[in-house]
Amino acid sequence: MNALKTLNPYFWKHKLMLFWGLLFIVASNFFNIYKVQFIGKSVDEISKNLLGGINKTVLINVAIIIVSSILTGFFTFMMRQTIIVSSRRIEYELKNKIYNQYQSLSFSEYKKTTIGDLMNRLSEDVVAVRMYLGPGVMYVFNLAILVIITAVYMLKTNASMMLWTLIPLPILSFAIYKISSIINRKSKIVQKSQSAISTFVQDSFSGIRVIKFFAKENYIEKNYGQKVADYQKKALDLASVEAYFYTIILFVIGLLNVAILYIGGEKYIAGELKVGAIVDFFMYINILIWPFSMVGWVTSVNQRAEASMQRINEFLDKKSEIQNHNLDNYAIKGEIEFRNVSYTYPNTGIKAINNLSFVVKAGESLAIMGKTGSGKTTIALLLCRLIDPSEGQILVDGKNLKDHNLGLYREAIGYIPQESFLFSDTIANNIGFASEQPDLEKIISYAKKADVHKNIIHFKDQYNTMVGERGVMLSGGQKQRICIARAFIKEPKILLFDDALSALDTETEENILQNISSELSKKTSIIISHRLSSTKYADKILNLNEVQKN
Repeated sequence: MNALKTLNPYFWKHKLMLFWGLLFIVASNFFNIYKVQFIGKSVDEISKNLLGGINKTVLINVAIIIVSSILTGFFTFMMRQTIIVSSRRIEYELKNKIYNQYQSLSFSEYKKTTIGDLMNRLSEDVVAVRMYLGPGVMYVFNLAILVIITAVYMLKTNASMMLWTLIPLPILSFAIYKISSIINRKSKIVQKSQSAISTFVQDSFSGIRVIKFFAKENYIEKNYGQKVADYQKKALDLASVEAYFYTIILFVIGLLNVAILYIGGEKYIAGELKVGAIVDFFMYINILIWPFSMVGWVTSVNQRAEASMQRINEFLDKKSEIQNHNLDNYAIKGEIEFRNVSYTYPNTGIKAINNLSFVVKAGESLAIMGKTGSGKTTIALLLCRLIDPSEGQILVDGKNLKDHNLGLYREAIGYIPQESFLFSDTIANNIGFASEQPDLEKIISYAKKADVHKNIIHFKDQYNTMVGERGVMLSGGQKQRICIARAFIKEPKILLFDDALSALDTETEENILQNISSELSKKTSIIISHRLSSTKYADKILNLNEVQKN
């Protein structure tokens, strides 16, 4: 199970707590088995003195059994507080590591997968790994120690009875393993069906306006019913297989109890065993049966964890195309130069930009125009260094963009994307997102410059209004203007508008351009648009259609 070897550093990091957990397993099992012999002794003592009243030896045995049970419970609790808590801590660290890796992956990586797949690796796959780290480890060690301690006591009592008792248990484990494998396979089928329902429901709710507009409620309901029926069929199939799990365990328990009763009875008649010894074996087997039955389940858990860890490692092993090798602190002036830049999208092979060159001096503004598909948004992505050029160089302040401190450079950029994205939070928090500690006065000031303050004050909760998922509570124009305010509150050196005024009417567009004209004069501005009215305050205009022809 090579994929699980990557978890060894986590085991080593929490080795002290896991070591204590191992000691608690030993202590718990010792007292759990230790008390059994006193049950048999008490039975023998009672059978000798049926009419003798209260027996002092029996009372002492009862006290030992009670104290041992309390100690067993205490050490079992401590065992879980060490091993299970360690697994939870590793789960926490692993989730953080995966999330940080997601943050560092390049923009192109997110085009190769789905959000649902990313979420599953962060949730379902990590949970499967945690089951291996906690219960998987705990039950294996618990069984190994329990078998050793129990075998010693059983051997002291009667060797042949021990063999007859222990031999069927590995067979039980193998049977449970086979059933667990089937359960695991069918569980994946059920999970896949459940994921299909979740995806369908998510799409339905996200596109509820489209569904209502086309009056397709009945069609959606019918499709949903088919998916639920499919899930029900697969879930019932899984439940029928799971029923065999407990049936086999109960059947084997019954057989072992009959065997102990028969073999022990013969030995009792022959004078080789006392009644108390037979009682001890009944206790031993009932203590052992569940840990042995868990072996198959643990094997299945480990297999699933191995598959999940392999999926997790696929992402953890990926290296981002965008690397930052500069941690220096310096000022960004904002001079931009494209020098023979070309870019081809790796997933489609489309050459979006071909041998493009232009210069924008610090404080100047450049308007970029062009038809759909001419490469305008690609330029924005290249300027933000979400992607790197296939050919040529992008220079900022005379230095190759790849040699700049990436974090410092992005702090100097105010980006308003073509698709207005808002977090499911308040309007104030969305505007203040780009600033470290934004105050309401500053938020309001930039909301006025973005010409959205007049709308916000008419909302019931004003700046504390929740915008809903992706800003669903707001209009397209309101979302765009909030994004503009969010970019400006950052007070960046470079401003990048990626068709950020497209959802606005001409009057609102003019108001915003007049409000921010003073800001534009202090910054390097790139205004990407297909509307001529958005370019009136630009120092230069670049028409990509003409560039592509040349």
